[in-house]
Amino acid sequence: MRLFRRCTRISILSLLAISVFTPVFLLSFRLKNLNTDASKDFVEDLSILKHRIDAQANSAVQQEEVEGLKGPHLVVYRDGDHGSLVSLDENDRRHKAENVNLLQSNGDTYGGQEKNQRNLSEQKVSPSREKEKSRPEGVQHSRSIQSHLRRPLDEKVKEMKDKVIRAKAYLSFAPPDSNSHFVKEIKLRIKELERAMGDVTKDSGLSRRATQKMKAMDGTLLKASRIYPDCSAMVNTLRAMTYNAEEQLRSQRDQTSFLVQLAARTTPKGLHCLSMQLTTEYFALQSEEREFPNQHKLQDPDLYHFAVFSDNVLACSVVVNTTVSTAKDPEKIVFHIVTDSLNLPAMSMWFLMNPPGKATIQIQSIDSFEWLSIKYNEDQQKQKGLDPRYASVLNHLRFYLPDIFPSVNKIVFLDHDVVVRKDLTRLWHINIKGKVNGAVETCVEGEPSFRRMDMFINFTDPSVATRFDANTCTWAYGMNVFYLQEWRKRNLTALYHKYLELGSKRPLLKAGSLPLGWMTFYKHTHALDKTWHLLGLGYDSGVTRAQIEQAAVIHYDGVMKPWLDIGIQKYKSYWNRHVSYEHPYLQQCNLHE
Repeated sequence: MRLFRRCTRISILSLLAISVFTPVFLLSFRLKNLNTDASKDFVEDLSILKHRIDAQANSAVQQEEVEGLKGPHLVVYRDGDHGSLVSLDENDRRHKAENVNLLQSNGDTYGGQEKNQRNLSEQKVSPSREKEKSRPEGVQHSRSIQSHLRRPLDEKVKEMKDKVIRAKAYLSFAPPDSNSHFVKEIKLRIKELERAMGDVTKDSGLSRRATQKMKAMDGTLLKASRIYPDCSAMVNTLRAMTYNAEEQLRSQRDQTSFLVQLAARTTPKGLHCLSMQLTTEYFALQSEEREFPNQHKLQDPDLYHFAVFSDNVLACSVVVNTTVSTAKDPEKIVFHIVTDSLNLPAMSMWFLMNPPGKATIQIQSIDSFEWLSIKYNEDQQKQKGLDPRYASVLNHLRFYLPDIFPSVNKIVFLDHDVVVRKDLTRLWHINIKGKVNGAVETCVEGEPSFRRMDMFINFTDPSVATRFDANTCTWAYGMNVFYLQEWRKRNLTALYHKYLELGSKRPLLKAGSLPLGWMTFYKHTHALDKTWHLLGLGYDSGVTRAQIEQAAVIHYDGVMKPWLDIGIQKYKSYWNRHVSYEHPYLQQCNLHE
């Protein structure tokens, strides 16, 4: 009995001890954690106060830096005007470049242009609002539902990029040599979020880690907003950052455009190597081995005569091979190639090694035309342009076709950057109604090949305005059928000389043969069906596969030629398939697709 009572007493005392000491223990542990958090918050508050003091000490310097940055002009945009200065598309840039008159004889004042622009912008806004009001409610409701359903797929990605930009803006407020805890933290958050995003462009590609890093960035940005509460400084910094980014982008675009133009003017290393190889082989031949067969056909007016003026061996080979391979009667084709004296041996050697089937070929040098030095050399000096291609003799030699081929009555002139896909001998059966030039027109507004005469010719000049109509339909070089007999009757070569002379005395037209051709063959051109000649493969014009399949000739007009590295890949295959890349000389010169 005593033992039972003792055990009962001990158990009661134990329970009492536990009930007394447990609250004391829990309370002391809670107070310990509370003191730790309070000390951390206290340290953080001290850090924030320190950064605020630093920010206030450097506020004058920061304000001077922000004011010293070249900021953009303040513009108030209306509803719907969300385009950035950088987001000008190529059509707008091209249209703006074309409207900048080379001749600088417009006479419009800046004030008048500003009024017109203001009135035009007001007219643009009001009709759009009237249209919105006039729409039925059902249509507006359906569109609002569609816009709600079409939520952007990159909303989170854009939000993350915006947070990185904000973090960098806050980082710019810190002193340059600062190595504080906040600077280290915000640099770490920027690096982590950029790594987490990577090259992702859609929200579906983001990982859970990226979302976690964004939440961590939110905390850091909240802390930064407490340290730097001045919103006006942030606005000025972001505006300056945006403007500087746009300026850099514009500069990069200008540099890219210059490099593309430079690449278009230079000869690729592989083509130069090929010319050297062929030239060496040509001079190793005997004089009788340098002769081409069937030379008696060269002046036969009953045959199909084609002309190409070029110094590019590979380009000429593609033109010749595609024309002959698509012809119904290749033995009736006569090709006349004119090049300069430097490339004559290489051009001759290529076609001696690779004869164009049953067709007849003739290779000539411009130096063999003794009359040309008298007629053209003086005018050539007056046709000055930054691009030597425009003032070259080969480019203007097309205006002397009746003199070069005195016995030929009809000839098809081809540029060296074309590929023939259908039989061109059918052109001899087209009635061009007494005109001199048969060409495809380029006056359909909205098409990539659209041209107007006033884009290249100065119609503010009285002598131009009285002789020509600016609304006359333009046409393209590249594939033209010329009736040389009619050309001789009208003495159009003399007319060409007249306009060339006139353009050398005053700013009349842009450099090149196209505006001179429009003026020389004004009212002497017959429009061919557009399927004969397709333009736009030398720039990103949006030409479709169906259009290419229908065309008789496809033209790589523009600077992105198919034999250059800058050529457009989706169009290169139509040219590459006609080049014998397995040829040993092409292999030695590292020429490949």
